[in-house]
Amino acid sequence: MKWINSSVYFAVLSILCLDVLPISSLNAQVKAESISKTQGWQISQAFKPPKRGDPPASAGGSTRGSSCLKNKKKIVPLLPPNKLGLTLAERPTLFWFVPESSVKTAKFVLLTDKDENSVYETTLTLPNKSGIISFTLPNTAPELAVGKTYHWYLTVVCNSQDTSTNPWVDGWVERTEAEASLSAALAKAQPRKLPSIYAEAGIWYEALATSAQLRRSEPKNVRARVDWWTLLKSVNLNALASEPFVDCCKSD
Repeated sequence: MKWINSSVYFAVLSILCLDVLPISSLNAQVKAESISKTQGWQISQAFKPPKRGDPPASAGGSTRGSSCLKNKKKIVPLLPPNKLGLTLAERPTLFWFVPESSVKTAKFVLLTDKDENSVYETTLTLPNKSGIISFTLPNTAPELAVGKTYHWYLTVVCNSQDTSTNPWVDGWVERTEAEASLSAALAKAQPRKLPSIYAEAGIWYEALATSAQLRRSEPKNVRARVDWWTLLKSVNLNALASEPFVDCCKSD
């Protein structure tokens, strides 16, 4: 059996060391998870952005110095650098890193692209600790239309009286249809292959959701951890790769 190459090995090493694994456990896991190319595993989960124009520029971002976010950390949406992601889903799942906060209420708003009319909005209850949270649009939200781009905002309600001081982030989601070749590949793929198929096709929201699902269901699996790190690194979010997943969010 061939060993994985050195760059992958050190990626594995850095990820596992962040979780403070003993060296003996590290060696055992790397050896157990090393799979040759002839057996089909390659680190191929880097996201390939689709050929789309960038969404309109916005001045959004977490308000600096907000008193309700611990250590003045910022909310970070898990998105490509241009903040636009494609989805095949009628109601996709969105992810954010949210720091620990003294308040537990956030507001989510989904708007249409051009006229910025509200399509859906809800209040979310935030967890008691920092980490990566997710929110799937519920059945009470309208289905996203194919070929249409939507603009969303997540705001932590630090001050209900003066909303200008509340930290917020925004992003964009566009629903698209899968080409026949992509549909065929997805239909026959094993679960561990889904993230790389979506990432190769430029379908961000599903690439992220399926990779997160594998990472959460098998927290000690080296392959799932490296794939998660690889996907986030490809969009400059690898600093969040070791952040824990935190159960959230139910809409009120």
